[in-house]
Amino acid sequence: MIALIANQNINATISISGSKSISNRILIIKHVLGLDIDLNNISDAEDTALLQEALAQIENITSATINIHHAGTDMRFLTALLSCKKGEWVLTGSERMKQRPIGELVNALKNLGADITYLEKQNYPPLKIIGKELLGGTIEIDGSISSQFISALLLIAHTFKNGLELSINNKIVSWPYIQMTISLLQQFGIAVEINAIERNTKLVIKHNPPSIFHLPSSISVESDWSSASYWFSICALSANASIKLNYFNEKSLQADSVLPQLYNSLGVNTEFKKDYIFLTKKQINITEFNYDFTNCPDIAQTIAVTCLALGINANLTGLQTLKVKETDRIIALKNELEKFGAEVQITNNSITIITIKKNSKILSSSFNSAQDDKTPVTLSGIKGQSTIDIETYNDHRMAMAFAPLCLKYPSIQIKNPEVVTKSYPQFWEDLKKVDFKINSK
Repeated sequence: MIALIANQNINATISISGSKSISNRILIIKHVLGLDIDLNNISDAEDTALLQEALAQIENITSATINIHHAGTDMRFLTALLSCKKGEWVLTGSERMKQRPIGELVNALKNLGADITYLEKQNYPPLKIIGKELLGGTIEIDGSISSQFISALLLIAHTFKNGLELSINNKIVSWPYIQMTISLLQQFGIAVEINAIERNTKLVIKHNPPSIFHLPSSISVESDWSSASYWFSICALSANASIKLNYFNEKSLQADSVLPQLYNSLGVNTEFKKDYIFLTKKQINITEFNYDFTNCPDIAQTIAVTCLALGINANLTGLQTLKVKETDRIIALKNELEKFGAEVQITNNSITIITIKKNSKILSSSFNSAQDDKTPVTLSGIKGQSTIDIETYNDHRMAMAFAPLCLKYPSIQIKNPEVVTKSYPQFWEDLKKVDFKINSK
């Protein structure tokens, strides 16, 4: 457990490592195509390190047990990859990973000719996979469960003897992540046809040799927008802030690049420079925030905490995928936000946070958008408590989303702070660079 003491006046330059989403996709593409290309600014997230280890493990062998621990992206991508890699494989993970459904992807792969067996519970890892050449063909998949299932199929589809014609049914969650996969495939010379008809989207990848003759010898990965979200929150909650975040682009493949737009109303001005963004604190003029996070669910936790801290009522929707992440993030958010006196209502795909009611305030006035940020905050609902302990539920984003709250409440303690290694291992060290005090308990 750690206790956090914030610095209210922040002037810093932070370099965040490459996007986990981009890094993991490129690693799979490199492996499938057998390419020798250097990756600069690759993600230092644990998920990416685990994927690199797994790919190295299976490089020159035909049998192995691969443990990807909590890495959900790795589980989905490797399930597809190992299905078409000759050999006998066992793919497993942590106890939480064994509770995360994968049946929709497995069924799709089986329909394409894959040989996959559940070793414990039907529709859940661990899996036994007999890798072989897949015929491919025409299949349908439910787009409302996980975009990673679709990306996993697309990343290997050009190897199928008959190519892939994939029809996506129902409302598609996290569509920008599918677009990211398609864009990266196209950059590596793999053609993808897209035919969208109302709610049904058809993606076609043919069995053609990719055009890889003009690829560069190295590729630089843009920094991770999901990790940047915590700095947007810090800027919004501070008294004064000027924060430079290196290696970000205005034209980004990442869905979470919507952050400048969202935080513009939450007190953060964003300037795009040549290869970085510059964040500064500005006045807040709203009391209510509404947004559909269907395309960018990973930043919902950060936004929820920011709204709580600013005394802004929030209605966050499109959160259905949060229930099957490292923890049930909807319930986890409700549990922790209520510790600060907020009224929190949840459904299977939404969170409503009420910090201010008509004619009465649940939180104290200093939690409003009034700019008296230097005044210590006293919150209702926690009388008699000298500190508030934040449970992290083995979820990296819970730890990092709640950390900025120490700017408004000076006695926060974060349990199991090491969980941040999953996506942003340097998070606590970067906070120290801006003079946050972090004391182990």
